[in-house]
Formats: sequence, C-alpha cells, structure tokens
Amino acid sequence: MSCLRSKMIRLIAIAATIGVTAAGFAHAQPQSSVTRGGQPNRVVIEYVKPQNGDLQDLYEALKAYGALEKIKKILSPMRLPEELKVRTMECGKVNALYRREDSEPTVTICYELLKHILESLPKDTTPEGITADDAKVGQVLWFTLHEAGHATFDLFDVPIFGNEEDAADNFATYVMLQFAEARRLIRGAAWAWSEYMRDYQRNPVVRVRLTGFADNHGLPQERFYNLACLAFGSNPKQFADLETYLPETRAQYCAREYFTVANAFHKEIRPHIDYELAKGVTEANWLPDPAPRPETQK
Repeated sequence: MSCLRSKMIRLIAIAATIGVTAAGFAHAQPQSSVTRGGQPNRVVIEYVKPQNGDLQDLYEALKAYGALEKIKKILSPMRLPEELKVRTMECGKVNALYRREDSEPTVTICYELLKHILESLPKDTTPEGITADDAKVGQVLWFTLHEAGHATFDLFDVPIFGNEEDAADNFATYVMLQFAEARRLIRGAAWAWSEYMRDYQRNPVVRVRLTGFADNHGLPQERFYNLACLAFGSNPKQFADLETYLPETRAQYCAREYFTVANAFHKEIRPHIDYELAKGVTEANWLPDPAPRPETQK
C-alpha cells in the first residue's frame, strides 16, 4: 500500500494537470468577458467505489490525496454552459470515456487505465532519456485531455471536421504543447505508442486483425504519428528528434497541421477560458526533477 501511495502522490499531482482550461491561453487575452452564458467553477467530482478488491487500494489512494479535487481546481477556469462531472470508477476494462449520463456531461477515468499505466512504465530511464515519471504523467495527462476534448466539443457545440477521435487526439496534443514542460510531457505520452510499435517490429509474424482497422479510434501507429507531427509542426527546433520518426511526405505538412488545430482551438475554445483563474498554470512545474543518471564506469 505504501508503495502504491508513493506512486499515486506523483500520479495524482500530475493527473490534475489536465489543464485544458488554461493550457494554450495563459498568454492570450480574451476577446470578451461575456461568453455564451457560461460560468467558471462548474465542475463536480465523484469517486465511485470499485467492486474489484484489486482496485481498492488505488481508489483509497486517489481519495486520500484529493486527486479529483485537484482536477476540479484545474478545470475551474473553463466557462461552462452546464455542470461537467469528472469521476473515477471501475469500468471492467482499460479505458477512459466521455458521455452524457442521464443527460449530465460526464468524463470517466477508469481505475483499470490508471492501474495499467502504473504497471507498464519503463523500469529505468530509457536510452532516449524518458523517465518513468515522464511516461506516467504524459500518458495520464494525454488520455484525460482526450476525453476533456470530447466534453469540450459537446458542451460548446464545436464543429468537428473529420473523425472526432482524431480531433480529440489533436485537442489533447495541442493543449499539452502549451505547457512549459511540453517536451517531456509529449515524449512521455508518445512512449507507450512507440513501445507498441517496437514490439510489433520485433514480432513480424504477429498479425493484426482486419477488424482492428475499422475501429473509430486510430491505430496506435496512426496516433503516434499524429502526436509526433503536431509536436514537430509546433516547434521544429524543440522537437527536432521527432522528425526522425516522420516520413518526409508527412513532415513537410506538419506545420500546416499544427496551424489548423491551433486556429480551430483559438476560434472555438479561447472565448470560454477564464484568464484570471488560468494564470500561471502552463508555467507551473508539474513533473518531478529526473534523477541523475549514474556515471559510466571507466
């Protein structure tokens, strides 16, 4: 239990950084103080007790450290037209989702997803310099922001051109790119996808079911390249190492892809941000300092 809580202290502090409300706009000025009747501080939270005993410690740790209270505080600057519920619950599978429950907008973060993330982190800092904290924080933040993207599209009736899952991926990636620690967060989020692809390359005889291509979520390979392209397009110098993953035919359009997402975000979401509440969120330090690497033996 103590080991789990130690992990969850860091997880909770960062999971709360689903700073959709502040990311991207802390440096911008609102066009108007009146925004379609929306109000800040309209997030409600709920910890749903799991039936599975294996998830009990995780549930208790989340409550003890006020995970959802932190999430509520981070989301508070969003001027919402109605209340948004954010809850943790047992889902029976590794997942996170957004939908209306009895007409109430609800973001659900599954205990199984948090448990899976904790159990599948790199044991040591990777050769690329990605720490376990980077991978944990980046994944939790990115998946949560993905669902917050769905909620935002619904609550503000945002027009979606194309696949909404792709749009929610872009929403999550764009928001993360606004944080001062964007490089570590993005690389941490991308780590799980890159590991999936590495396993696939190691096992060329593994066959992917044809039905997998019909899923409304993009394939892991697609989601990895979309994330990498947006990051590279936002700042080719800062994310220069990601260019090595991108074919030239894709890399040359990444700046345009980022501009398209940024333009849509500014036009549709920016007016709903309470800037006084959002100040300082994107410049805060949410990641623990990486442990120094041991010196190489001579």
